[in-house]
Amino acid sequence: MRTLEEVQATLQIAKLKEEELQKTIYCLSFGENVSSADYCLMELDDTLCKHIEAGQSLVIRGDTDERAVLCSGDKTYDLKIADTSNLLLFVPGCRTPDQLTNSQESTHVVHKQIWGFCNSYWELKKQRPKLKKLKTVLMENPYEGPALGGQQENTENRYTMQDLLDRIQSSEEELKIHLETIHACQIDGYWRVLDFDYEMKLLGHVTQLVDSESWSFNKVPLQTSLEELAPLEPKEMIEHCLDCYGKRFTENDNVFYALHEDKVCRGTALLLLQNAVKFNLREFQEVWQQSVPEGMSTRLDQLKSVALVDRASRPETICLLRVEDLSEDTLERFNHLFTLRQKWTEDDITPYIQDLCGEKQTTGALLTKYARSSMQNGIKVFNSRRPVAT
Repeated sequence: MRTLEEVQATLQIAKLKEEELQKTIYCLSFGENVSSADYCLMELDDTLCKHIEAGQSLVIRGDTDERAVLCSGDKTYDLKIADTSNLLLFVPGCRTPDQLTNSQESTHVVHKQIWGFCNSYWELKKQRPKLKKLKTVLMENPYEGPALGGQQENTENRYTMQDLLDRIQSSEEELKIHLETIHACQIDGYWRVLDFDYEMKLLGHVTQLVDSESWSFNKVPLQTSLEELAPLEPKEMIEHCLDCYGKRFTENDNVFYALHEDKVCRGTALLLLQNAVKFNLREFQEVWQQSVPEGMSTRLDQLKSVALVDRASRPETICLLRVEDLSEDTLERFNHLFTLRQKWTEDDITPYIQDLCGEKQTTGALLTKYARSSMQNGIKVFNSRRPVAT
């Protein structure tokens, strides 16, 4: 170990003035059996530092065939190894210059042992959670209603919240939000997604009751609805349906729901489109309007991100195209969209790429990177930057 005299001699050789340096000089030496494989370093921003300092945890998630992500309670981060030309040393008890004080009257040497070293570290970048797998996992055993007399309910492939967190690359908060988006609910402690036909059956019961009782769609009484429909379906399922397609509010201690016109019309359209490859647009619009509850109005803008209108075909057509069925990979998504249609207007393609935008990123930036624009009949259209196999 170096003495103070040896350190001072080294400073003279290096032509450094001792009075311009800190009074505390660290002399580092490697401990026994030190290896670069003993530790991993991770670079954290202020938010994650405070998260750890508050006693919270970070979780690395991903199956063996997936790229690992890091999750806090409400955010998801991509993990990437960053190499550095500087050797990073782990020295417990070593203080940085801003932590030192020059209260010492004379220069002194402090000896510290190096516990480990690295020439790379984990770099974090906030990213979208990978949630497409959630619907796939839950659709292994969708809920089709209570088991009929004598029938046994399928108890395989059912998942608790912890089961889902173990399989889905997402923070818990983001996972809960998406469970609500896909109309999932907890049944006997397991998260289940409703079979679409069963969900539409529940919605049909609710809208028919509203019609028969001459209620306003903006004021559907919860308790009366549960009592009237109890002989047909479990009360929990009726209330779940109202949660999915309406907004809950309280008036004079009574609970009501205001049914959301766009959501009801959208669900009805999906029911009509699910078994058709293509639908004559004019005929579809007629059938669709006739199928929704009286007093509700259908509009094509209600179908953004779930159905695609082809104005170029004769007659004009509409087909099912749900954004949730498309790849989460940006390049794969664009390639698939340009396979379906060679040229897109910005209004048509935006609903299918909006979810790909990262933090502070716009759909315009995505289109600039992955598509080429041109003018067609005075309208700006976008096509692929590279040949796409059809």
